[in-house]
Amino acid sequence: MFQKILIANRGEIAVRIIRACRGLGIRTVAVYSEVDQPALYVQQADESYPLGDPQPQQSYLNIPKLIEVARQAKVDAIHPGYGFLSENARFAEACAQAGIVFIGPTPAVIKQMGDKIGARNILKNKGFPLVPGTNQPLVAVGEAVQFAAEAGYPVLLKAAAGGGGKGMRVVQRAEDLPAALEGCQREAKSAFGDDRVFLEKYLLEPRHVEIQIIADQHGNVRHLFERECSIQRRHQKVIEETPSPALDETLRQKMGEAAVKIARLIGYQSVGTIEFILDKNRDFYFLEVNTRLQVEHPITEMITGVDLVKAQIRIAAGEKLDAIVGAYCNTPLQTRGHAIECRICAEDPENNFLPSIGKITHLREPAGDGVRVDSGIFAGWEIPVEYDPMLAKLIVHAPTRPLAIRKMLEALGHYEIDGVKTNIPFLRDLLRHPEFSAGQTDTGFIPRNFPEWVPGRFDGEDPFNPWQRGDGWRLGGTVGAALCGRPVREGNHIGLPLPKPVRTPKHALTAPMPGKVIKISVVVGDTVKEGDLLVVMEAMKMEHSIQANRAGIVKQLFFQVGDKVGMGEKLVEIA
Repeated sequence: MFQKILIANRGEIAVRIIRACRGLGIRTVAVYSEVDQPALYVQQADESYPLGDPQPQQSYLNIPKLIEVARQAKVDAIHPGYGFLSENARFAEACAQAGIVFIGPTPAVIKQMGDKIGARNILKNKGFPLVPGTNQPLVAVGEAVQFAAEAGYPVLLKAAAGGGGKGMRVVQRAEDLPAALEGCQREAKSAFGDDRVFLEKYLLEPRHVEIQIIADQHGNVRHLFERECSIQRRHQKVIEETPSPALDETLRQKMGEAAVKIARLIGYQSVGTIEFILDKNRDFYFLEVNTRLQVEHPITEMITGVDLVKAQIRIAAGEKLDAIVGAYCNTPLQTRGHAIECRICAEDPENNFLPSIGKITHLREPAGDGVRVDSGIFAGWEIPVEYDPMLAKLIVHAPTRPLAIRKMLEALGHYEIDGVKTNIPFLRDLLRHPEFSAGQTDTGFIPRNFPEWVPGRFDGEDPFNPWQRGDGWRLGGTVGAALCGRPVREGNHIGLPLPKPVRTPKHALTAPMPGKVIKISVVVGDTVKEGDLLVVMEAMKMEHSIQANRAGIVKQLFFQVGDKVGMGEKLVEIA
């Protein structure tokens, strides 16, 4: 077994890996950018080393710097977590050249499957059903236009080295394709250091079902059942669950067997996922292979009892699959109950889900039987603008799906994060929606039911809203305190209205959040009309377009490309 592991990642996944390493008696090494020095994972690691500049390209995506730290710390292995370099074959090769074990599949497999285009071509040639798409990276807009014209709109632009919804755009019209392609390439470069993108036909309202696979270095492969990941917003997963409400035992077996067949075909080693699209006719199509740990791995752990991070480390150390899985459960492996995960993000659902930057002034996480929080935050933590907005993951487990939904609603009602806005109220509305209760959770769920989110839409079913009760609840009384499970604090999850903050008007010419200017589409003197693109900002790995709120002439530009901008600062003046 390894003696010391470097974690080439940050946030909650770094905390999760540290916890697994402790359970295996392995020392951990953290790396951090300038803004992450006070982070929880840095505090918890046995050793920590600085990476400097907070921009990912200069820190968490800087392969030579990471390898140099690994040499200095004299580690046996590197765990890449997810995102950043977790699916980067060059990083896996650099580890091998340095004599350091990369905890994941081989560089050859990552190169084949981490490249979404390459994976499509390999499996297409082996007869696996695929969503129609391009077979090479898009170089010119003309290629994209031609494919879209043949396949029909809408189409989906995707990053070849991508994952986690980064570098993705749905395009509904031909005139929107050039700008979407440029934005997709730019976002992919920022998130993965690779700007290659391709096109797929966009299937309307399918389900996103992935199969968890686990394979050792001795040719043994098995699957650990499925996860339903269809509740998505802007192609970012929001809620995941297992088992999928869409699968019966026959379909579950067919998809599991297909996933194992793919894993054997490509010579997979480590944990990973085979992702499928399931259409309304219950036909499934290969989507991609994620050659890494997934954000939503905890729900599989909850229903199987298998610690996937420990298993990943033990596989990398050469152990056999039967011994690894057998340590957690009896054979044959069976599921128990139902698990749901909600991603807790620093974003303002009342203001078009813009990133919410600031200091966490108060934090209280839910707890109890069947409740788990994977978190990388603490009270006093200043949320950086450079990285993903996900703060934590809330996971629950219960004997049945209805009980799991109920438990998740209760846990969300006891989750307190002050100082920044979060998506917790939005998550509660999603879970209370009748379609969610009925298992009608295709990828069109949020666009169909929540095109614009209105707070409190489903308060009538909120067990934590005192105005819905008839039991004599009163502010500061014992019933109210018992209901909330804590001292009553004004305006915090108990239905008391707070004054609404002043909102930046739509298409305003000021920055709606802190971030960085990454594109300016006009120059002083240009004539613009209402709705024209003026500036593109980036915050928390997502792009946000600033459009003209009136017709006129550009009088002044206050920032240049690459400048950091504070919330509310003026960007453009139109005369």
